[in-house]
Amino acid sequence: MNILLVNTTKMVGDTGGLAKVTSAFANEMHKRGHKVSVIYADERSGDFFFPIDEGIKCYDVRLQNGKRIKYPLSLRLKREFYRLFSKQKARTINNDFFYKYICPYMGKIIKGIQPDIIVSFTPGTSKSLIIDLNLQDKVPIITMSHGNPEDYFDFYPVLSLEAVKQSDVNQVLLPSFKKVLEGHLPNNKIVVIGNVVPQFTNQVDLTKPKDVHKILFIGRLAKGHKRPHLLIEAFSKVADQFPNWIVELWGADENKAYKAQLELMIKQANLSDRILFKGITKDVESVLSTGDIYAMMSASEGFGLSMAEAMAKGLPVIACDTWLGVSDMVQDGYNGILVKDNPADIALGLEKLMGNSELCSALGRQAVDSMKRFAPDIIWSKWEDLLVEISNKSI
Repeated sequence: MNILLVNTTKMVGDTGGLAKVTSAFANEMHKRGHKVSVIYADERSGDFFFPIDEGIKCYDVRLQNGKRIKYPLSLRLKREFYRLFSKQKARTINNDFFYKYICPYMGKIIKGIQPDIIVSFTPGTSKSLIIDLNLQDKVPIITMSHGNPEDYFDFYPVLSLEAVKQSDVNQVLLPSFKKVLEGHLPNNKIVVIGNVVPQFTNQVDLTKPKDVHKILFIGRLAKGHKRPHLLIEAFSKVADQFPNWIVELWGADENKAYKAQLELMIKQANLSDRILFKGITKDVESVLSTGDIYAMMSASEGFGLSMAEAMAKGLPVIACDTWLGVSDMVQDGYNGILVKDNPADIALGLEKLMGNSELCSALGRQAVDSMKRFAPDIIWSKWEDLLVEISNKSI
């Protein structure tokens, strides 16, 4: 089978979940004997943070005939103006950019690849493929969802939504998301396929005596999304009770001003030696191996992959109950703890875990079992079966 993955976002040096899934998807289908190509659109040249296997052809559609296509300043200013009051309107500018500057070249690339099936990673990408290039009658297209699909209908332009509707299949990550999309698109074929979660050979031993215990946070230091400031505020409330506990913040600092704000919070709480910025890592398992609790402070998530990896490693998690789908992953009191997204409630949750190693161990064991349904072979086989099914229907 000739599979084309189209992710019209950045891949070069990107540590995010979309880039990670793109590389993993391509590598696994290639290992299973399929021909795989990847189309992406980046602002710069360089290596992927998550490497792609040799034998997989990658095409940067913003690098055309040796020239990098820049986002015109006029469109950029227009987009940022619209973003002030309408994300939906701002995304129409991105669509306009792709239609004028990217789609003609991308169409030529796809014609040369002649894929049996296309997997589109975003609604905007599907708009380019289905509405602009009119490919839906030539090759089946699956549109992936990497978050709550309700966002489609709040923040995406009408033509992107039409492309989602015209897709041969819509994939979502969690059962809660399927219910949402079915409410909007009752006649579409919608399948639930979660992200791959590694199944670690060895789990953490939370009964082992330690001089220092760790709360881990892994994710971009993003104020409105990952919200590490909530963890800092909450830990500040219980730090004196648990002097042998520290917090490690792992992730890229996207906003220097926000990073400075976090540093000031830590300094004012006199916790500079106990709340530590650790940067990014490619060896997540080694980081998780040193932890005792995993903290997920996100306002929203598509799946919560870093949290799922922590659960598979046997760490108890504390997560904010603010995003749809979190209860598909964390069952409060069974494989983790769910709390309201305010420092006081988070502090109570931390105190409950930090003061009870037996509870942590029990939650961690159940977390491992609950992540087995996302084992690589299970998830990739679901994908492969779907790709074969849909491509065969088009013959």
